[in-house]
Amino acid sequence: MQTNKVTGIIDIGSNTVRLAVYQLTDNGAYRVLDQGRWPARLSQRMDAAGALSDEAVDELAEVLRHFCLICHKHGAESIRAVATAAIRQAVNRDSIIQRLRSSTGISIEILSGEDEARIGSQAMLNSLNLADCFVVDIGGGSTEITLIHNRKVVSAVSFPIGCVNISTRYAIGDGPVSTTLLSDVQEEVRRLLGKEKWISRHPDLPLIGLGGTVRALAKLHQREISYPFHHLHGYEMRNAEVSMTLDSLAMISIEQRRKLPGLSKDRGDVIVPGLAILLGVIQQAQTSRLVICGAGLRDGLFIETCLPHYESNAADFVLEESIRNLNALYPVAPEGHLNQVRKLALSLYDQLSSGTVMPAYSRRLLETAARLFRIGAVIDFNDSADHTFYMLLHTHWNGLSHREMILTAAIASYRGANPLRRKLAPYRSMLEEGDIEAIAKLGSLLQLAAALDRSESQAITSLELSVKGNKLQLTAHANHPLPVEHMEVESTAKEIKKNWGITPELKVRIR
Repeated sequence: MQTNKVTGIIDIGSNTVRLAVYQLTDNGAYRVLDQGRWPARLSQRMDAAGALSDEAVDELAEVLRHFCLICHKHGAESIRAVATAAIRQAVNRDSIIQRLRSSTGISIEILSGEDEARIGSQAMLNSLNLADCFVVDIGGGSTEITLIHNRKVVSAVSFPIGCVNISTRYAIGDGPVSTTLLSDVQEEVRRLLGKEKWISRHPDLPLIGLGGTVRALAKLHQREISYPFHHLHGYEMRNAEVSMTLDSLAMISIEQRRKLPGLSKDRGDVIVPGLAILLGVIQQAQTSRLVICGAGLRDGLFIETCLPHYESNAADFVLEESIRNLNALYPVAPEGHLNQVRKLALSLYDQLSSGTVMPAYSRRLLETAARLFRIGAVIDFNDSADHTFYMLLHTHWNGLSHREMILTAAIASYRGANPLRRKLAPYRSMLEEGDIEAIAKLGSLLQLAAALDRSESQAITSLELSVKGNKLQLTAHANHPLPVEHMEVESTAKEIKKNWGITPELKVRIR
């Protein structure tokens, strides 16, 4: 692994050309440094013979030179550029690739539809923990569908229909789109998908949506219902909600769509055909719900290019890898201390919760919070709890639902009931009965666990608990005296008493 390797990934799509610049550090952390996009509409710029015009190729070359400049400004050692359906289907594709290489110096790979499906699915498997599902990627000139079973690709196929070429083929104009035309598009989608018998043989699986069409759909729906958590990745929609959104968008003109908050102006004319394709896929595959995946082809290309030995088949891989990556990006606490706090927090929970009814998520989210509770110190040690809460709700990480992310951030940053309620106020509509009480219990346990290793020496080798009346006797077997820990445990006593009804007292037995 190279130290601080920077790689540029360019996806020359049929609708949009996108850039992502990734950094891979010497400790295995990775992140996106920069991004760019250009609404290319290559599928609309083909002549009657199926050739991409010289003017379009020249514009594309200029965009690629600009993207290369961005990559070089970040110190990129390599740039990987791929082209998908529009160039793949162009009759003059060899000439296009040669001209682009001559004018930009970039060697461009033409991906097959099956390669698109495979690489996009890899991105999904790296960012969502679903084991069995369909994956759909609706582009400008093609749509890829993949069947995942036990977190492995079972079948994949690409169809030459996308939001741009469907718009052209059906002459979808500037005004509203009729229900008859939408039905015709969906019927064509079902007919094409019907040629692949496996697509209809796995009903009731979730459908994972990749690409700009489903992201635009999710953004519009979140605004419509005033959804307080503005992550698109992992957002879920019912099939009926997809259908209703399509109907409402089809009733208005392109100009009206372009004025909708949250919808980019260059997607106003292709969002309706894109959603018509999506609904046709939902109908043919008989999927149970739609889950939006924020990762896509560029992320899959980065994994394939820079992390070729990734194994994402394990059910808990996504969360584990996200936690590892966050701690590698923001190494503000020694790994030994985080592991000790995690161990102590789980020991406290296992011994105290046996007689208490706790939500099913409690142990898993406590463990996650224990591994991330110090992350806010990367901004500033003072008020680090507030920084932790903010970072865990705004930093890119995966493996939990939106609600679970909010709960974990609250547990990790817990500093008392009043601060907790202030932090959670914007997200109250996403919480369930008993969540605030559970967060307080788990957050105070995490405080106690951190107090038991305040010297960050990992001196405690085992911890025994006994409850006598309203006293929680903590007997720590340790390698040396723990004066700092004694003081810190006393400082947590009020919160433990308030949430668990017992006051902790620490006794140390030196081994």
